Amino acid sequence: MSELEQNNSPRPAVRYVTIDENNIDQRIDNFLVTLLKGVPKGKIYNLLRKGEIRVNKKRTKPDYRLQMDDIVRIAPIVIAPESDKPSLPDRLKTEIESRIVYEDKGLIVVDKPSGIAVHGGSGLSFGLIEIIRQIRPQEKFIELAHRLDRDTSGLIMIAKKRAVLKELHTALREKTGLQKTYLALVYGHWPKRKVQVNAPLLKNELKSGERVVKVHHDGKESLTRFKLVRQFEDYSLVECEPVTGRTHQIRVHALHAGYPIVGDEKYASAEQLKLTKELGFKRLCLHATRLDMELQGERLLLEAPIEKSWQQLMNNVLVAKFS
Repeated sequence: MSELEQNNSPRPAVRYVTIDENNIDQRIDNFLVTLLKGVPKGKIYNLLRKGEIRVNKKRTKPDYRLQMDDIVRIAPIVIAPESDKPSLPDRLKTEIESRIVYEDKGLIVVDKPSGIAVHGGSGLSFGLIEIIRQIRPQEKFIELAHRLDRDTSGLIMIAKKRAVLKELHTALREKTGLQKTYLALVYGHWPKRKVQVNAPLLKNELKSGERVVKVHHDGKESLTRFKLVRQFEDYSLVECEPVTGRTHQIRVHALHAGYPIVGDEKYASAEQLKLTKELGFKRLCLHATRLDMELQGERLLLEAPIEKSWQQLMNNVLVAKFS
């Protein structure tokens, strides 16, 4: 990445950045988050919508993938200084440190707890990526390889090298060499014969900024494989393998099948939520439990069990039919 022009004045100036081989095929929103450190992601999306950030003089969408020699024009933006980094409690940094299940020179894998967003923005001063940057200050490059919803727990990959990030993005996009597996506790009796949901998903954004996804013929092709793991009297534990990687894919496909995920404030019914909260389930019961990948010529298999409180509730509160 090389900058063609940058005003030496202390006042913010228009910036022009030419894309080189280090950023080819990267989504522009992810590129801008890295480039414009201190600028909330919500503001970056707003600048893209308004056309204040353009590629080759044209407006562009957040999912545009950069090409060699693209020229990105960035309107004047006031960027928060490094000293304005959010102050994080030591206990939180210690907890996240303890949840690192794998780390090498190019990759960190964290067992993210439910309730922590993967990045700051939309009213949040920090997320997982900001925490990792603070507990690994010596690393010059720290970027999310993919995302998990705030209320989803489990394994998430964070790249420490651009080459690793590009390899992971290629594997995710081409659906080769990387498989993510989730566990979900759902309402109802998931049938053994129900092994996949193949239904297009359409993403909508409400005026409030909230994202809602639904099955719709105008949506993007989406496929999730399911496997019944354990059945209870009124609930089922299922294994989920998203073949595609759409927003809220597992949650909406489970709903479409007729078995919404326990604790899903967005897609389960109020009656279902009330019942499970009374039983003690106060979180979204969706967990990224396994990563199986080929990375830089080596196979890496990582697993993280569901948290003890969730496991204890299933064992002590729910009535098992079979295991």
